[in-house]
Amino acid sequence: MAFLKYSLIRLALFAPLFVLFMLLQLGALLSVVCAALIAFAVSYLFFQKQRDEAAIALHDRFTGKTKPSPSAGEAADADAEDRLTDANPDVTIRSNTPKTPDA
Repeated sequence: MAFLKYSLIRLALFAPLFVLFMLLQLGALLSVVCAALIAFAVSYLFFQKQRDEAAIALHDRFTGKTKPSPSAGEAADADAEDRLTDANPDVTIRSNTPKTPDA
């Protein structure tokens, strides 16, 4: 979520700058370059906290420190299982994972 937040901040800086430079008739390529450089500089100077949080989130994600979020199907299955166990406290749910032998 932190990476998305930081990306949206950068996009919110880039888009109006790009439009401004296009209105000034700098051309598409020069408008992109100028808007990107200014958006980078502003976000680097004023959004350090968000940048650091995004970097930590990416690092944790790629080093395996965070689990991937469950898919919609997995979340729906978990909700159905929770409703079943709440409605029927005498029902036992067994997982399909193989048991490891005790060492």
